[in-house]
Amino acid sequence: MNKKQWFSLFFLIFSFLNAQEETEKRIINETIDAWHKAASEANFETYFGLMTDDGVFVGTDASENWALEAFKAFSKPYFDNGKAWSFTPMQRHVYLGATHAFSWFDELLDTQMGICRGSGVLQKIRGEWKVAHYVLSIDIPNDNVNEVVALKKERDSLLLLSLKKGKTTNE
Repeated sequence: MNKKQWFSLFFLIFSFLNAQEETEKRIINETIDAWHKAASEANFETYFGLMTDDGVFVGTDASENWALEAFKAFSKPYFDNGKAWSFTPMQRHVYLGATHAFSWFDELLDTQMGICRGSGVLQKIRGEWKVAHYVLSIDIPNDNVNEVVALKKERDSLLLLSLKKGKTTNE
């Protein structure tokens, strides 16, 4: 093969791999969107069906580190009542692992709590992307951090004492 043929072959392989990565990212975005939509429609089966069997949801409260079964039990009354939660993605960045078995992302969300940030990890299981770990946090403008710290000081002190005694939450 001459240089021109090698360059053409390299370009074709690179183009194929890039297209494959973009396809995976599109499917990942669709999965996350479907997960959020299932919550907004209070569709319990779809929502939890889009999570791995060992999935984790970390909520906005310091005590909320939910293993899947505990998160299901906590969430079930909200879903049964037809009012879970509604997160509308405003911005998202998706990253794909080299083997395309894992992906991670961060997103800004429009929620009933104002602007929140979500971040998570997805795992590809039997050809389908599933949410393995999700962290939700309320964004606090830097100019307001001191006010928020003062607001939560007493509760944080109590939680820190509990944590120092070796107690964990939501296991």
